[in-house]
Amino acid sequence: MAARPPFPPFDEETALQKVQAAEDAWNTRDPEQVALAYTEDSVWRNRDRYLTGRAEITAFLREKWSRELDYALRKELWGFRGNRMAVRFQYEHHDASGQWWRSYGNELWEFTEDGLMRRREASINDVQIDGTERRIFGPRPEHERGLLLPVW
Repeated sequence: MAARPPFPPFDEETALQKVQAAEDAWNTRDPEQVALAYTEDSVWRNRDRYLTGRAEITAFLREKWSRELDYALRKELWGFRGNRMAVRFQYEHHDASGQWWRSYGNELWEFTEDGLMRRREASINDVQIDGTERRIFGPRPEHERGLLLPVW
């Protein structure tokens, strides 16, 4: 299992780095690559779904990004202590019919000493939006890193 720096216990700088690395990875929409950040036996709750292990995570992400087209994500550190973090996020995508959606959520993360995530709990709400209401257009540009997400 390959280590994923930065490692816990986190300080503000390393927590921010970890969140940005997660945002960058998810914006690739590459299920196999994203799944490498999780332990082989990682446990997830994503909305009303429960997953265990990289194989289930990879399959879930593959299916997710086949439905959530032009997916683009922003994450923001909410808090941290030791090997745990709380993150809020927003992402936008459209479905096969062309309807745009913005999803708002919170995640709780727990990491192993080698920096892999062993637990992820995500609560997510979806809002239908018009394409003209979009505000997330692809991966975060370098000059926007560290900026806070709009509240609504």
